[in-house]
Amino acid sequence: MTTLPAYAELHCLSNFSFLRGASHPDELVEQAAVQGYAALALTDECSLAGIVRAHLAAKAAGLKLIAGSEMTTADDLKLVFLAENREGYGNLSALITLARRRAAKGDYLLQRHDLNAVSPSGAVPDCLVLWVPGAQPAVEDGQWLAARFPGRCWLAVELHAGPDDTARLAELRALGAACGLPLVAAGDVHMHVRARRPVQDTLTALRLKTTVFDAGHALFANGERHLRSRLRLARLYPPDLLAETQLIAERCRFSIDELRYEYPEEIVGDGHTPTSWLRHETEAGLRRRYPQGAPPAVLERIAHELTLIAEMRYEAYFLTVYDIVCFARSAGILCQGRGSAANSAVCYALGVTEVDPARSALLFERFISKERGEPPDIDVDFEHERRDEVIAYIYAKYGRERTALAAAVITYRTKGALRDAGRALGFETARIDALTASLAWWDKREQLPERFTECGLDPAAPRVQKWLWLAEQLRGFPRHLTQHVGGFVMSRGPLARLVPVENTAMPERTVIQWDKDDLDAVGLMKVDVLALGMLSAIRRMLAILGEISGRPQTMADIPAEDADTYAMLCRADSMGVFQVESRAQMAMLPRLKPRRFYDLVVEVALVRPGPIQGDMVHPYLKRRQGRERIEPISPAVDAVLERTYGVPIFQEQVMQLAIVAAGFTPGEADQLRRAMAAWRRKGNLQRYQDKLRAGMAANGLPAEFAERIALQIQGFGEYGFPESHAASFALLVYASAWLKRHHPAVFLCGLLNSQPMGFYSPSMLIQDARRHGVVVRPADVLHSDWESRIEADGAVRLGLGEIKGLSRAAGERIAALRQRVAPSAAVNPEKCRISSVAQLAAQAGLQRRDLDLLAAADALAGLAGHRRQAAWDVGAAAPPPAPVQRDLFAGVAVAEPAVALAAPSEGENLVADYQRLGHTLRQHPLSLLREHLAARRFLTAGELPRIGDRALVRVAGIVTGRQRPGTATGIVFVTLEDETGWSNIVVHPQLVEKQRRELLGASLLGVYGQLQKEGEVIHLVAKRLVDLSTWLGRLATRSRDFH
Repeated sequence: MTTLPAYAELHCLSNFSFLRGASHPDELVEQAAVQGYAALALTDECSLAGIVRAHLAAKAAGLKLIAGSEMTTADDLKLVFLAENREGYGNLSALITLARRRAAKGDYLLQRHDLNAVSPSGAVPDCLVLWVPGAQPAVEDGQWLAARFPGRCWLAVELHAGPDDTARLAELRALGAACGLPLVAAGDVHMHVRARRPVQDTLTALRLKTTVFDAGHALFANGERHLRSRLRLARLYPPDLLAETQLIAERCRFSIDELRYEYPEEIVGDGHTPTSWLRHETEAGLRRRYPQGAPPAVLERIAHELTLIAEMRYEAYFLTVYDIVCFARSAGILCQGRGSAANSAVCYALGVTEVDPARSALLFERFISKERGEPPDIDVDFEHERRDEVIAYIYAKYGRERTALAAAVITYRTKGALRDAGRALGFETARIDALTASLAWWDKREQLPERFTECGLDPAAPRVQKWLWLAEQLRGFPRHLTQHVGGFVMSRGPLARLVPVENTAMPERTVIQWDKDDLDAVGLMKVDVLALGMLSAIRRMLAILGEISGRPQTMADIPAEDADTYAMLCRADSMGVFQVESRAQMAMLPRLKPRRFYDLVVEVALVRPGPIQGDMVHPYLKRRQGRERIEPISPAVDAVLERTYGVPIFQEQVMQLAIVAAGFTPGEADQLRRAMAAWRRKGNLQRYQDKLRAGMAANGLPAEFAERIALQIQGFGEYGFPESHAASFALLVYASAWLKRHHPAVFLCGLLNSQPMGFYSPSMLIQDARRHGVVVRPADVLHSDWESRIEADGAVRLGLGEIKGLSRAAGERIAALRQRVAPSAAVNPEKCRISSVAQLAAQAGLQRRDLDLLAAADALAGLAGHRRQAAWDVGAAAPPPAPVQRDLFAGVAVAEPAVALAAPSEGENLVADYQRLGHTLRQHPLSLLREHLAARRFLTAGELPRIGDRALVRVAGIVTGRQRPGTATGIVFVTLEDETGWSNIVVHPQLVEKQRRELLGASLLGVYGQLQKEGEVIHLVAKRLVDLSTWLGRLATRSRDFH
């Protein structure tokens, strides 16, 4: 029996060589192990983006992985670099960074002079190099490489069953002899199996912006660029070339496990170590938090946490986050830590989080545990409009060499995969657009053939089948790297020696090539600098309150446990309130009836997929309402579940139950939490459930209780909320709710000036405020600033920023002019020097486009009377365009009689308002249609509360939102708006499919259905949908749709 030769593949690209590689890194590793390879080098083009995924797969498969990269110089010298050791890896990473940083995002530029020797051992020390020669290689190139990489450069022989491999091999042997370079076999692998060739062809066509039919010789001639069997390789390559792969692999001893992360230390005070400085700042923070002295329980927790932090050597990480938060507070930027970090008493003492450990049963091991062996993750939210200031501070403090954002990998989703596969197959753009436009966000893969049929495409046609198959293959493929929403990585030394750094589309930012999962896998710590719109809104609201009251206002000034605020929430009057404004939360509020802060913590966590899927919601509500008895289990278990009526709502409760009821250590309980989060992907929850059952049985707990807990744990899936996170969010829920209840005009102003954010459009927020008695006045050049503001009489004056398309610079010039002319809050045109559109245009430096936008938005009403007259005046006042030739009559005054135009009708004004502002302060459009709607027996939203449960009714309204939560088993929730308020519509899956065109396409929707009432919660269960959009004429409305 012939022994197959040992072989290591030294040139292999994954799909992280974007639009080139046709297999995932783990697929390549697993296939290499199946083929019995001695090693595999992942050599993505100028990239190490896939190396961590390959490393994890290689450890699981028991395969040696070599870190490398393929790069082509500007003069077409293709080289493959392989890291021999940790130093070589750092040099390779730095070289990739050099090439990436000097080019635009997604590109690189490697010059030949970058490889000039910089050390006695040659260029890029501790890296081996393969030269991949082109069709007509030059001996001079090989000799140049041999001189630059003495004793560590090879000529790669890549044979792919071409027209004459024997001649090619002979040619390369002669080249190697002439250059003094040894030969080695390599595969130029682009896919793990031959069957991926159609995908690789598609990616090539997309890269070249052509179709697979027109790509011609740019496509590979065959499917040989896969991980071939060693028997196949033995027939293609001489034994000495295969043996050389093994020798090279043996020289490459580097493993990703060798990477050691050293955190920056400049955040430590003089004369201190990180440990002593963290203790010093924590103790100072405790004195600020507890002026009368910290409770003994808190001091005990602080001591425990500091000990564990020191053992894990995480002090510098805590101090870095603390330093960033201190900067934000010094700059007046509102911020708040959240997530599992809110379990930490140290974070509370440092001011990073706001959840008082003295008032909470939090579990530090949810945040850090020895068993987890992974760095903690502190998430800090900053005002979304001022986060760039924080990012600039981080870059300034640590420098571009030592900090960068983590990456986020953008992958193909269904629509993108269908679009690109269709383009590569040569389908018409109009047909591709029609198909993708017909897809709803909830469509499953098995429904795609039906969508094809609706667009006039036969799913059974071979070309269409290929389209479907290619789109399915592309789904999940990485498309490009972008920046993480806020994850920063900082290092003590140059970051580029740990991981390559490249440019982003924003010139002031850089990004590493690894995402957050990669960072977790190799133990690199990141600081999450996140943006939260509600913090911007609350800061604005407090600033307005401060101006009104004459003294600065902070969140600490908001009175605690205000009964009126809770009463408002119990009525589900929560539009615009943080976290509790969604349909599901609004339906829950009247049932849960929050009366204290902890109720808000539960509310935030309860309406999540985990508790819903784990069947925790109804038992909790029944017990809270006294409709179900709370069964005692044991004193220890009852203590854990006491505040949630015997039902585990939070991740920490599950962990505490595992500790007190089943004998888990705190670290084991955290492993249980992680298994809960990943069970759908990894399926490793069973052993923890078994241990939980056994532990509870050993402690004499009822088997029925143990089984229920085991099932509820599974229900948490990836969506169980930590109590600490819910408590952090509940602080903002309460603050925003209090502001809405007691200062609705200020609340509206803050929300409008912080858009875009939240579930609701400015139109809905404005209408909600008006229903709460807030007077809202239109944007007007004689009265408005750029942002909305409160006028002297308490009314809200909309800002010029509400006008679509108007530049901020133009709006601020108008506002500055108004303030300079008449600093009072209201301007009387008779007393103001601005008395005409022409004067405004001249003094504010406005262009014709600015004036047209102002006229169309009716913001010139104070000068021209109405928008039609304003448009006429603009024509006369706008600066003339630059003349093509000299005007014979230039300078000659032309006397024109004044023209008075008729005012637009109410309907014309409404159409223009929605077109230019997205809202109206006039009559609601449906009030003009009410007579026609009433004739067809459509009721208003305001009439529904007076009608009995299960009544058959009809309603019609403008579609303002569609939502299909993943936990709703296919149900779509629709919000309709009319002149009296909003109707909540429930559309069941059968009707969704039957009338998807009406559901997705209608802007004015009529619904025939059955009323469903439970207390104050009212839904209309749809039985039939009617598209009434034509009734709106040219009125353009927009729906906010959510998953």
